[in-house]
Amino acid sequence: MEHLLSLKYIWASIVYSFIGIIILVLSFWIIEKITPENLYKEILENKNVALAIILSAFMLAIAIIIASAIHG
Repeated sequence: MEHLLSLKYIWASIVYSFIGIIILVLSFWIIEKITPENLYKEILENKNVALAIILSAFMLAIAIIIASAIHG
């Protein structure tokens, strides 16, 4: 019986992880569409470190929000 409960929690963690990743990618895509410049091009080709730091902070903040929503 305990083995079955453990599998249930493992599958729930996997499903919630995938949902969180999808929401994170979707939110990055929305920010990419809202901004006037191509963020990917700006970071890689123009080496804009400030923009890379801001986007990483955004991704971290969204990840924390998703994790706290999933955790409860």
